[in-house]
Parts: sequence; C-alpha cells; structure tokens
Amino acid sequence: MSIDLLCRIADAEARAHVRFGAGGQVARFGPLVAVSAAGTGDAPLPLDTGWLSSERPPTESELADFEAFSARQGQAATLHLLSPQAPAALPLLTGRGYTLDFVLHAYAHDLKKRPPLQGVPVREVSDPEGWATLAAEGFGPGTEAVMRAVGQAAGTRLFVAEVDGQAAATGAVHLQGGIAALHGTATRPACRGRGAQTALLAHRLQWAAQAGADLATVFVTPGSPSERNVMRAGFRLVGMRLTFTRR
Repeated sequence: MSIDLLCRIADAEARAHVRFGAGGQVARFGPLVAVSAAGTGDAPLPLDTGWLSSERPPTESELADFEAFSARQGQAATLHLLSPQAPAALPLLTGRGYTLDFVLHAYAHDLKKRPPLQGVPVREVSDPEGWATLAAEGFGPGTEAVMRAVGQAAGTRLFVAEVDGQAAATGAVHLQGGIAALHGTATRPACRGRGAQTALLAHRLQWAAQAGADLATVFVTPGSPSERNVMRAGFRLVGMRLTFTRR
C-alpha cells in the first residue's frame, strides 16, 4: 500500500468526521476538521476531536484556533492523524505540548476479492437507539452516549448479527469517497467467540462493494481479537492512526 492511499484515507476520514458534529459544533482550521458531538452542557465524548487531512501540516495559528475551539466546548484538544503525516506535524505538536495518547493500526481491504458470507445471520437495522444499546453492552458501561452519537450520525449504516436467534453483535459502515469505513464493532460478552464479528465483517464488505466502494478500512487496537479478525478477513496493515492530546 502506498503513501498516496493513506493520504486518501486521511482525507476521507477528515471529510466524514463532520457528521459527528451535526448536533453540536463543527469547525475547520486549515487542514484540520474539528467537531464537538456533545450538546451544550453535556459531557465531552470520545468523538470530540479533530482530524488532520493530508493537505499539509497545520500552522501554529491554526492549532491555536483549534485549541481555543476545544476549550470553548469544554474538551481537551485532541487530534487524529495517519502515520505519513506524523514526521511533518510532530515538531509543531510537541512544541505546543501535545503528547501521543494512543495508536491504532490502520487496515485496508481491496474489495475486488472478499471473504464469503458466513452462516451467522446479519441484518441491517434502522433503529439507532436499539443498535446503540446493544453496542454499549459490548463496549461496556459508560459508552452509551458515544454509541448513540455513532448510531445517529448521518450516512452511517447499522448492522446486527444474531446468535441463537438473539441480537449478539453490532457493526457499522460509512461510505466516503469510495472508501467504506468499518466501525462500531462490539459483541455482547455472552456471545463472544461465536463468529458474529467474522460474519459482520464479511457482510459489510459485501455491502460496501455493492454500494460502489473500491476499498474498506478499519482501525483496530494492536494485538486485540479485532485485529486477528480483520487479518483473517483479508485486511492488510497499511499504517497507523496516531492520536495526540494537548495536556
């Protein structure tokens, strides 16, 4: 995979990021797209971040404006960028007090060849509230608000896998610029290890290809079961998503 492809992914993520600010605030500071998904007076959400496009590194004044925006929303100045952008952006970020919070592995899947659909039933749903409740069971206590925001975001397609006739796992996908971004992956604890996420991956890749996407992407925690699942589904490691926060 080339740097050009990672730049394409970064630009798609930056453009798609605005959907999380529909009920809050959206601001652009040069190549940086920032959102505040929470409503006024609500606690900040993990979605309350900025995404750096591949256009260029931010300037000092653009970062200062982003930090002021974050302060007005009562949230930390936190931004995501992909690994090819790090060398140029890192000196300015560290100079302004940003530190690396965490790293996710970025995977991509060419949709010309996809894994076969699995035996576990998967269905698309149109109930964001019910989907969010199920996803929060998988992610754990305290995730209800963020999963509700994810489920209600414009353009997000929601899927549920069933095990023994019961809703067991969630997955979501959003299409932007020919790239299908897979996210919202969670399984109820009692249903883990039953193939639900394998089925959701295959189903969403099929849906993405039929919707006209040529590429699917996903960010996963290094060494996690999710990483093993996406590797088995034919995804290839293409880079990293780096998250920086100004302390």
